[in-house]
Amino acid sequence: MKLRTVRAALVAVLAAVALSACSSGQEDAANSPALAFDGTHVGAEAFTDATEADGVTIIDVRTPGEFAEGHVPGAVNIDVSSPTFADALAELDADGAYAVYCQSGNRSRAAIDQMASAGLTQTVGLEGGIGAWAGDVSTG
Repeated sequence: MKLRTVRAALVAVLAAVALSACSSGQEDAANSPALAFDGTHVGAEAFTDATEADGVTIIDVRTPGEFAEGHVPGAVNIDVSSPTFADALAELDADGAYAVYCQSGNRSRAAIDQMASAGLTQTVGLEGGIGAWAGDVSTG
């Protein structure tokens, strides 16, 4: 009798695993539980996951010179120290998800605060900045 109970439990577990593996995977990046776009700074691995999620815009908030020396592939440069930073934020989609980084993590924190004030709340930052980035780097 115990063997039958164990088998039934095993079948139930396997069925649950199989059903969860068959989920659609169509969640958008900001709603994915693994990717919390909530304004926090995360380690390089989680940030990499965020940059690879569908629909995420990668924003480098360093100066254009720093950006040219090396940036995350696909990133756009919006300099947080520029007097036009707020204007650039106003052009971003309020419903979009944004992965934000700088040199060390300080400017990206300031940028994320300004983004939140501008209604851009689905953000995540890279703890340690580009120095913590383990992926490829583009120049130019």
